[in-house]
Amino acid sequence: MSERGPIRRLASAAGRLVRPARRRGAPPERGTVATPAGPTIDGVAISYEPMQDGDPDPGEVVWAWVPYEDDPNQGKDRPVLILGRDGDRLAGVPLSSKDPRHRHDAGTRVPVGTGGWDRERRPSWADADRLLRFHPDEIRREGSSIDRDHFDQVVVRVRHLHG
Repeated sequence: MSERGPIRRLASAAGRLVRPARRRGAPPERGTVATPAGPTIDGVAISYEPMQDGDPDPGEVVWAWVPYEDDPNQGKDRPVLILGRDGDRLAGVPLSSKDPRHRHDAGTRVPVGTGGWDRERRPSWADADRLLRFHPDEIRREGSSIDRDHFDQVVVRVRHLHG
């Protein structure tokens, strides 16, 4: 009998202690996102880890100053869905309550439903074409978090538009 078998079994057991196996159908570990083509988009490490702790986290809708597309020197405070991190910056896409069905950019908008980011609870859409970066100090406040299904739909569309 080779000594290799017991060593291999011991290494395998140690690996299971370090990385517990996920049960089939269990949610991914915190900080991971199950998307088709990998964990980054345009340098942004995508994750889903909302924690209503006062700090902006991926998966949360926060408020920040967003420049207008036609004049970056102007803009306004808008809700932004945080998708991940690019170094020390947060990356996200702005939300809008304007129905995109009759707009030229309808193909870039992803419905995300309603949430605490809008006092009137109007349906919102994420503008997947505008992947913006923010320093954490530029975030004004937490709005709420978005559910995982809507988050994943936005990530898939952003990935399609930004590679």
